[in-house]
Amino acid sequence: MEHTNVNSRRKFLGALAATASLSSLGTAVMAEESHDHGTKLIHEADEWFKNVKGSHRIVYDGSTPHDGFAILWNWAFYLSNNQTGSADSDITAMSVLRHNAIPFALKSELWEKYNLGELFGINDQKTQKPSLRNPYFEPQEGDFPVPIVQGIKDLQARGAMFCVCDLALNVYSGAKAQQIGADPKTVYEDWKSGVLPGIQVVPSGVWALGRAQEHGCGYIFAGN
Repeated sequence: MEHTNVNSRRKFLGALAATASLSSLGTAVMAEESHDHGTKLIHEADEWFKNVKGSHRIVYDGSTPHDGFAILWNWAFYLSNNQTGSADSDITAMSVLRHNAIPFALKSELWEKYNLGELFGINDQKTQKPSLRNPYFEPQEGDFPVPIVQGIKDLQARGAMFCVCDLALNVYSGAKAQQIGADPKTVYEDWKSGVLPGIQVVPSGVWALGRAQEHGCGYIFAGN
């Protein structure tokens, strides 16, 4: 396990070094807004954190795919607090999708176009082959180990908050662009515009984790 984690860190740092010269890395904070409603400009991310509400507040650090636990535990937090008498209006569960978990914030079209399942080591639970779609935005039967688990879209309707690391989007899209011989800026913009509705793009995942705790959210690591 440690060997795998070391390799993951090396790949990330190597990709970061390879893309650090991209002008988009310096200008991402002022990047254009996604065409999808509900996704705000990065420099407005602090405003987005004002949506944190209620007596019960938690943030999940989703740094690896980990079978979708950054989404599954988000749902479990609502379920458990409902069972102990709290309404959704008194609850905030936030999932920060960063590092290797960023594809969960992206549309299925990008999963198929860029083979994101293979790139990030995420298999389709039915075929056990690299997934060609996002299994956790609107889950299909068999995507979660328990059929009653809700996906990102349904959780958003309950007040759950999801954000994605722009730094990781930049780094990994740049690495993918190198792999396929494409323009890094073009691929980055493609990924950025493919962020799912309502998911906030933040400067970095670690920035978001800090902001969440400043807004009273307890921290839980949802990686492996």
